[in-house]
Amino acid sequence: MRDCEYSQINTRTSTPMEIPYKKKTPKKRKWESFPGRNKFYCNGRIMMARQTGVFYLTLVLILVTCGLFFTFDCPFLALELSPAIPVVGGALFLFVLGTLLRTSFSDPGVLPRATADETADLERQIDGANGSTSYRPPPRTREVVINGQTVKLKYCFTCKIFRPPRTSHCSLCDNCVERFDHHCPWVGNCVGRRNYRFFYMFILSLSFLTIFIFAFVITHVIIRSHRTGFLNALKDSPVVVCFFSVWSIVGLSGFHTYLISSNQTTNEDIKGSWSSKRGKDNYNPYSHGNIFTNCCVALCGPLPPR
Repeated sequence: MRDCEYSQINTRTSTPMEIPYKKKTPKKRKWESFPGRNKFYCNGRIMMARQTGVFYLTLVLILVTCGLFFTFDCPFLALELSPAIPVVGGALFLFVLGTLLRTSFSDPGVLPRATADETADLERQIDGANGSTSYRPPPRTREVVINGQTVKLKYCFTCKIFRPPRTSHCSLCDNCVERFDHHCPWVGNCVGRRNYRFFYMFILSLSFLTIFIFAFVITHVIIRSHRTGFLNALKDSPVVVCFFSVWSIVGLSGFHTYLISSNQTTNEDIKGSWSSKRGKDNYNPYSHGNIFTNCCVALCGPLPPR
């Protein structure tokens, strides 16, 4: 009988060249390579300007004023007048705080900058229109017609785009913001197309809250003055200081109510873009001709996608 030799079968498939495993580098998100001067928190969900010191001052002033009112005035007023006073005050306070944070933490309508390919394509179009092969900088303006009114589109040399109508470049945030209203240090952000309605609701509700606190502080002082004297009543109501801020806040709310009713921005009103002083032909092409329609478009219209 022959001796049988058995060889062990190698089940491992051999490859001529072992390919080393390469770890995939995660792609950077847009907010991580954002070219502007904004700061981001919570994985890019919160967007604010770089200068946020005044925003924290706004937050402290609201918290301290309401805290003093709820501590010193509300217990007395709830017993003497109605327990609904602190409830209404608390609801107004929460609404003010919510609209402030919504305005401060949201994207105001920043437009993305042009990529290198888009910039090169724009330069080729300009060179082709000029009939030359040498480089020429893009023109500073273009003209478009909106509702029969000629509007100039300015070229932004930072973002490398022609700004859409009502768009302006914020020098503090270094971004082009759509329907730019103004940069508000009190909320720590630009105010534009995506957060203007929340900004308006913030200043309007803050006006109601300030008037509410001021009215019931005066009521508290009058009731207590009949019992302990006027000076002692003032010591028990330290938030009389809201008297000095109520006029500025109410005035600001009235100004933005006028802007909404005429469908203007603060930037346009300061520049006098659609002022009647410049002539009857320079009408506002963005106004719908109706105060109610203008308010509905500004406060209830759809928001553009991010």
